[in-house]
Amino acid sequence: MERVLVIGAGTMGRGIAQVAAASDYEARLFDVSAEVSAKAVEAIASSMQRRVDRGKMTADVREATLKRITTFDDLSAAADGVDVVIEAVPEKMSLKVDVMGAAAERAKDDALLGSNTSSLSITELGQALGHGARTIGTHFFNPPPAMPLLELVVGLHTSEGTLARGRTLAVRMGKTAITVQDSPGFATSRLGVAIGAEAIRMLESGVAGVEDIDRAMELGYRHPMGPLKLSDLVGLDVRLHILEHLHREVGEQFRPPALLRQMVRAGWTGKKAGRGFYRWTDDGPVAADPRQ
Repeated sequence: MERVLVIGAGTMGRGIAQVAAASDYEARLFDVSAEVSAKAVEAIASSMQRRVDRGKMTADVREATLKRITTFDDLSAAADGVDVVIEAVPEKMSLKVDVMGAAAERAKDDALLGSNTSSLSITELGQALGHGARTIGTHFFNPPPAMPLLELVVGLHTSEGTLARGRTLAVRMGKTAITVQDSPGFATSRLGVAIGAEAIRMLESGVAGVEDIDRAMELGYRHPMGPLKLSDLVGLDVRLHILEHLHREVGEQFRPPALLRQMVRAGWTGKKAGRGFYRWTDDGPVAADPRQ
């Protein structure tokens, strides 16, 4: 496995492409918008430059990593002859099927088909693609270059060989892999959104403020980041989508809090919008109670 195609140049896609390139893969980054792809490479370059400035990366490694990233706005050209396809597009099954299906037509016949979905069914995706044996969940965490976990999700059709290749990919990328069976929310999303949703309900009902709820988990349970700040980083729209899916598939305990729906409607979707449970400024995040 030497050529990795990442579909989608948003926050997760560009991070996965950076990880692939840093692991000596030829990383191809596709997005329908050439402008988005260009900005993604600029963001990768800036991120690595900060590491150079802090003495955590050499300038030579930064340049070599950037040289291994190529952007495309033509999916057929991007997928031609690749060994691994990883999609990082929005959480819509039809969209994932469309882009992965198109990529599979031009990729190698035995190419690994990975999905960065955080909640959708890998079994359903593999069945729709007609390549269930080669389809696996490759769930990275934000930001991919810093987070050590890779959740490998096995669908009913996923072959043992595909799982083995997924583990090889994880090792080469310097990730620790866990293997979970295909079920709504897998392991990480199901646990993460449960804590996040309860934190929002606590805020909604006045149990405590934004910072105190986050400090409770950071200091009381040694979480590196509180659930409200983490929700801002993930994206409140993403969290809402996952909760809606789990509410349908699992049950009432995952009903999205009304406050979360209101914030998404207001466009307060977290760090990417500059406002969520925190105001995200150049000087760092500042708690911003959405009820006030």
